[in-house]
Amino acid sequence: MELRHVSCSYETGRPAVQEISFAAREGEILCLLGPSGCGKTTILRAIAGFEPVRSGQIFLSGQLVSSPDVMTPTENRRVGMVFQEYALFPHLRVQDNIAFGLRQLTRSIRAARVQEMLRLTGLEGFERRYPHELSGGQQQRVALARALVQNPVVLLLDEPFSNLDPDMAGRMRQELHDLLRRTKTTTVLVTHDHDEAFAMADRIAVLNQGRLEQFDTPEMMYHMPATPFVADFVGQADFIPGTVSQGMVQTELGEFPDTIGCKDDAAVVVMIRPDDIHLVPTEGARSRVLSRQFRGSENLYTVSLPSGQIVHSSQGSTSVYQAGTTVELRILATHTVLFRPEESAG
Repeated sequence: MELRHVSCSYETGRPAVQEISFAAREGEILCLLGPSGCGKTTILRAIAGFEPVRSGQIFLSGQLVSSPDVMTPTENRRVGMVFQEYALFPHLRVQDNIAFGLRQLTRSIRAARVQEMLRLTGLEGFERRYPHELSGGQQQRVALARALVQNPVVLLLDEPFSNLDPDMAGRMRQELHDLLRRTKTTTVLVTHDHDEAFAMADRIAVLNQGRLEQFDTPEMMYHMPATPFVADFVGQADFIPGTVSQGMVQTELGEFPDTIGCKDDAAVVVMIRPDDIHLVPTEGARSRVLSRQFRGSENLYTVSLPSGQIVHSSQGSTSVYQAGTTVELRILATHTVLFRPEESAG
């Protein structure tokens, strides 16, 4: 699957997505990640054939399926899609929901395909139940089986875990990831949850106001974000002002290498994550703990530097410092991420 410079508009003519380009390798799991209104669902609908493109091209299995002059019908694209609400037929049993798109096949082949999907999705024994007799997780498996039974070129998932409680969502993420790996299904998943994207995706496309900010692996997205928006969206980040001098950036937290080649006296911003900062309680230190959030396996501290700049530090759950504790800060970062101030402001 490939998108080349794809742009789409709302009915009002206002741009929904602009100049989006990325490609999925066979069997790869991609995630479209971004806040509400960023255009991620519009892209999914364009791939499915529900949304026309104003400019650009979409290819599936090397075939052009969308452009300003081409609009291959959804039913001819061989895409599978799982909606947020699963869209199961309430009057059909599980086996009939799964078999719904296989009516052109002989009865024996259809039955064999359905049985294989029941096995792959862990639904054996549930084939004669109706959707209302299933849990949310089981309903989702039926929707997945119905999408996968047709051997789609690409599987499209629109916020598939949004209707599940956190524990169930976590289990279903792992089950779905394992299933997609076993079936080697090329997948595009839409979410606003960076933890979900990190857990599921081989690569992530971060979208902001209809534009692609970065397309990369989860690890690169977190450790080497291309823009301040990406840095902040995929995990908590603090931005520390600094000044370049002889290849080093001078900041309130110490020196960092200049990794973007700025001239002396240039103003830059250093990105720091909470796990880059270690706190050492020290009598007479000038930085001070403002608050603590207990998060189970860790504590997240909000710390005020002497200048009033606010930073955050994650510590193990057994390291408990009260508000008002004076601390020294030790930087544990093994690499430096710098932005120019105008990027950070944007």
